Amino acid sequence: MSAYDWLSEFAAMLSDDDPVLNPEHFTPLGPGRLYSIAVHDWDTCIRHAAFAGLRWAGLWADPVAAGVQCTTCFARGGDYLFLRTQIDSPSLGISSHAPYYPAADRMERHMHDLLGIVFLNHTNARRWTRHQAWPDDCFPLQPAFPAAGNAPGVTPPDSDYPFVLVQGAGVAEIPVGPVHAGIIEPGHFRFQAVGEEILAMEERLGYVHKGIEKIAAGRDAQGLVRLAGRVSGDTAVAHAWAACMAMEQAASVAVPPRANTLRAVLLERERVANHLGDIGAICNDVAFTFAYFQFSRLREQWLREQQQVFGHRLLMDRLIPGGVTADVDEAGVAALREGIRALRRELPGILPILDDHPSLEDRLIGTGVLSRDAAVRLGALGYVGRASGIDLDVRRDTPHAPYDGLELKVPVMQSGDVAARMKIRIEEIHASLVVMEQCLASLPSGDILAPWPAPAAGEGLGVVEGWRGETLAYVRFGSDGRVARYFPRDPSWFSWPALEHLIQGNIVPEFPVCNKSINGSYSGHDL
Repeated sequence: MSAYDWLSEFAAMLSDDDPVLNPEHFTPLGPGRLYSIAVHDWDTCIRHAAFAGLRWAGLWADPVAAGVQCTTCFARGGDYLFLRTQIDSPSLGISSHAPYYPAADRMERHMHDLLGIVFLNHTNARRWTRHQAWPDDCFPLQPAFPAAGNAPGVTPPDSDYPFVLVQGAGVAEIPVGPVHAGIIEPGHFRFQAVGEEILAMEERLGYVHKGIEKIAAGRDAQGLVRLAGRVSGDTAVAHAWAACMAMEQAASVAVPPRANTLRAVLLERERVANHLGDIGAICNDVAFTFAYFQFSRLREQWLREQQQVFGHRLLMDRLIPGGVTADVDEAGVAALREGIRALRRELPGILPILDDHPSLEDRLIGTGVLSRDAAVRLGALGYVGRASGIDLDVRRDTPHAPYDGLELKVPVMQSGDVAARMKIRIEEIHASLVVMEQCLASLPSGDILAPWPAPAAGEGLGVVEGWRGETLAYVRFGSDGRVARYFPRDPSWFSWPALEHLIQGNIVPEFPVCNKSINGSYSGHDL
């Protein structure tokens, strides 16, 4: 189907006589279409969206003067559909998405913990975000709640969290975390196992809740993008670009072509850096330290080049509403091209070792399999989804400048195991190098920053293919031109549940490599 041809069919499914959706009446939002619906039509739309095979891509709520606005995002191919309804009070309740879309479970629990929204027919009432940091009857995203909170002191431990148990002869419960060896962020994993075989694993996240959504309110555009770049430190460019895109839409700002091209270079460099690190770490988790050393070395060289050319190893604060803060001269372009050539010279000497190493293949092939059906059901994105046969990439399917003028190869595999997730990373590195070469060869001249307008109310949504996958950001400005609502949706909301699913049937010693092959962001999930 061509763009949005499916929408008429979906609208016809909902109602024949009294249309819930009129395909000709919508409001643009980001790359999609926004429809306002009555609250009593909310559940009908969700049920039919699931029946029609629409992908569920996120949900957020916005406390407004007249109550609470709830907005959900669906997608098909490169098309986006947003449905919005309003309730007078959070306690009145709204139908849950979780019975139809399992990935909605944690996002709805997050929204309840922060705003007090009651989700009807939701079967999981356990707290998710920030555990015991505030009482059950306090909801931090409500306007009257202070950003600093009102309960100073040490947060009580969440020791009574009711993990799901598997009962039976020989079943052992193995707790791991939340504090781990090394410098990774905290997360608790509760295993139910017989011998070494994992019957089930449940995650408990939320230990690094930062109050991002709360402290975003009241910021100006420049302050918000600095915050967005710190939603997840390894995804500074993707989250910053999504936030900038949302604000630029809200303010009707056209970004100069040179700035958009430089943004793409930054995004692809971020992708390459993280994939290099992950490939080495996957190998390290099965004791193949040679590859770990080599890929860590290549990543470090890549990061040093970023410091040299752009002024920051992780490319933080290089994007700003309206453009970028860091331009490159001819010497910088030459350095970037040489870095690409240098990486291309190194990879052929290392990658064949990964492809022909029996002990490595023994640990990766067939380990942690995520079937295509499970990946679709859980909404898996990025390399996790593409390794399981989901051919989805925002850069190709919903292209924005400069990707709408670039050639891009999107690798897809079918086996869905750790080996496939590592292979996808390798292929994406090669594809990113080609994209960067195209950008540098056609780098437009001109400004790198558009003027930012006087404050005005408005809303926008940005969608960027970050290195973990589709990254969303919703921004609404108040009448004073300051941020009234910001919601970033990291791909990790979908990859963490995928890890719980794919680990079943594996043995306990395979968990580290399965976990690394997913590499969900704790921070990007725990807002």
